[in-house]
Amino acid sequence: MRIDIIRRPDFDTLGSEWRGLEATLPWRPFFRSWTWVGCLAAERFPDAVLLRAEVDGRLAGLALFNLADGRLCLGESGDPVRDAPFVEHNGPLVLADAGLTAALLRAAAGLPGVRRLVLGGVPAEVLAAAPGVTLRCQERQAPFIDLAAIREAGGDHLQGLSANTRQQIRRSHRHYARLGEMRLHRAGTEAEAQAMLARLIALHEASWKARGKPGAFADPWVRRFHAELVRRAQPRGELDLLELRAGAETVGVLYNFRAGNRAYAYQSGFAPADAPHAKPGMSCHALAIARGVQNGDAVYDFLGGADRYKRSLANRSAALFWAEQVPRWSALGVAARARQWLRRHAPALRRPGSGAAGPDSAD
Repeated sequence: MRIDIIRRPDFDTLGSEWRGLEATLPWRPFFRSWTWVGCLAAERFPDAVLLRAEVDGRLAGLALFNLADGRLCLGESGDPVRDAPFVEHNGPLVLADAGLTAALLRAAAGLPGVRRLVLGGVPAEVLAAAPGVTLRCQERQAPFIDLAAIREAGGDHLQGLSANTRQQIRRSHRHYARLGEMRLHRAGTEAEAQAMLARLIALHEASWKARGKPGAFADPWVRRFHAELVRRAQPRGELDLLELRAGAETVGVLYNFRAGNRAYAYQSGFAPADAPHAKPGMSCHALAIARGVQNGDAVYDFLGGADRYKRSLANRSAALFWAEQVPRWSALGVAARARQWLRRHAPALRRPGSGAAGPDSAD
């Protein structure tokens, strides 16, 4: 294996290579596609570091980082505004070989000037491949729906839900059906998708402002990022912007991504509920899930977060991690290992007369 380290790569050249490697993979998450990684890349990766792996002379892995104040961030900039478009299922783009991910992360962590390796929204296997000691780690469950299992069970997603959830969805559907025919429409052109995104942002911001918060699209840069992302994703079939209308009224808009036969429910905007039984989010997602079952999709992924509606609708869950790794023998690494040792041995140390040896014991 050969790994090349390229500082501030040419993004046009990298885009071609990235797309070429994507095309050889049977599946990869949307967030590792060049559609996402390459969107406004010059602004998101001002001090980019590319790690490029070859096996037997063939391109086998790519990992794009940004260096920010000694923090090497995988697939992120390290700047809160630039990273507001939340990345999940993050990781290097590699052929089906876990050793490649570990080799790329080891090479990244060993670069001069790197004090911390920042891994945002990575699955368990990427975190396990990272070298060093975990300084900080936050785990979020990402609920999802195994649509293939639903098809095998007869194709009715509602039948696998709790009686209370089924009742909520059916009541909500009946409420909106009184306004007119319910139609879930997918944007078919870029112009239609941009207009639908604008409606989603308006609904989203109205909802969050009513709670005294700005919402996910408050910063102009974030809105510009998503407008560009829609422009890139729509012609490639990687975007499901879905609008549910009941008669002439918009119930809500879902901003979902696609990679192969997997859908990712990324963001949403819903009209205010105008009655106790009105559940715009539940109605929108329930119809989108039914659409995925009918279209032969494999997974409907709600992404990270423990929102009640996600847990109510999902039948599976996976863990995602936001972590910072530091070298084992750095000051931070030694301190982190000491804390880990104390957590493991604290119960024994608290027992009277336990005689447990400390970390520096000669035992």
